Amino acid sequence: MRTVSARSLALLLGSGPLPRPAYRGLADGIRRLVSDGRLLLGTRLPSERSLTTELGLSRTTVGAALDALRDEGFVATRRGSGSVVCLPTGPSGLALSQAGLIPTDVPPDVIDLTYAALPAAAGVTAAYERALAELPRHLATAGYDPRGLPGTRAAVADWFEGRGLSTSPEQVVVTSGAHGGLSAVLRAQLDVGDRVLVESPTYPNAIVGVRRSSYRAVPAQLTATGWDVEAIEVALRQSGARAAYLIPDHQNPTGLVMDTPTRERLADVLHRAHAVPVVDETFVELGLDDASGTTRPAPFAASSRQAHTLGSAGKTWWGGLRVGWVRAPAGSTESVIEARHSLDLGTAILEQLVVTDLLQQGDALLHERRREARARRDALVTALRAHVPDWRFVVPSGGLNLWCELPEARGDELARVAESAGVRLARGGQFGVEGGFARWVRVPFCVAPDEADEVGRRLATAWQLALGERPTTHDVTPLIA
Repeated sequence: MRTVSARSLALLLGSGPLPRPAYRGLADGIRRLVSDGRLLLGTRLPSERSLTTELGLSRTTVGAALDALRDEGFVATRRGSGSVVCLPTGPSGLALSQAGLIPTDVPPDVIDLTYAALPAAAGVTAAYERALAELPRHLATAGYDPRGLPGTRAAVADWFEGRGLSTSPEQVVVTSGAHGGLSAVLRAQLDVGDRVLVESPTYPNAIVGVRRSSYRAVPAQLTATGWDVEAIEVALRQSGARAAYLIPDHQNPTGLVMDTPTRERLADVLHRAHAVPVVDETFVELGLDDASGTTRPAPFAASSRQAHTLGSAGKTWWGGLRVGWVRAPAGSTESVIEARHSLDLGTAILEQLVVTDLLQQGDALLHERRREARARRDALVTALRAHVPDWRFVVPSGGLNLWCELPEARGDELARVAESAGVRLARGGQFGVEGGFARWVRVPFCVAPDEADEVGRRLATAWQLALGERPTTHDVTPLIA
């Protein structure tokens, strides 16, 4: 069981005086750490005696604070285990943060901000037209190819080569999106019940994918500046995780980019822990402040021979393509192909031809795509600063998301009432491996620039509704899987 020392908890709470009354200030501080994901679920708290000594408070004050947290559902006391961090539960008895995101029908007057994806890029229609001209020569075949078309695998390999990573077509497996690639790699590398280190916060459906494949997700808490390699090393040692799911390029949802020294140090840590890096590069081509893409770090696989790299056409060109790929270490593709056979029998031929065409066109389309995404980002940043100025966020250098810190831990209420204000949101807790993040909300900058101000207005209305709501444990529907 994870534990936090009295000294570490004191540092997390900060050095300032607690608001009065002190018991309430202490309870609020611990609740905030849980809501922000800085104090992970299942963590055993220090004893009342050690907290009393470290914080300079009376035993009565500390006991009252823990009693308040128990009443609110943030602490459970178990015989033999002490006081353990938990989350309030909904009517079903399940923690409110255990589901992923499933796109559903949206009323025509509601703006959907639950997924980060752009409309089709310029050039996709022309690529389809050229692909249709190529399709007849494939119609005489059965159409099943679990490896992917040779031309598509060669195009993906060339794309990696262009980024400085030596790759042969034999190392590439074409999949039905990056999500399908993740499932195939995990099944190829792990046994049922194995642990997978997962960044927190991260892509919600990756968390669900790990759990629904009968693996156990172990959180690796991201800091404000990125990846804490020392903490990850400790987590690997304590958990025995056999794989690590990472998004080093424009991380979803934070937008963080892992620098080259951190990639090298983390690759070494994973190698020594015998944990396979599963690297999601879904957003790698969306570096918005680097028009040419020349200053981005080398691929993580350049630092790790064991890395399995996931890619996708969904964020770069269009989600409707449903084509992704796995770049596996040399000699490892057969296990990936065998594992994906339990998921599907291959990827659609026409869409593979389209992606091959798009990859071969090079930077011309990517420059335009980045320009478009940059305009959408800048417009939404302006709108949020105008309409919800007390929301805090760092403008990311790429990706498609703003990860916004709310002034109060009202994220669940915000998501629940948002649709009545004309906007649909995902809860921050859905991005946490073990929940939390009640003070956070992800706002994708995928709306057109001329719609951004309206989004800001609706978010401001929703926030006011959330502030006027009483705390609720009702499920946030219809987003929850």
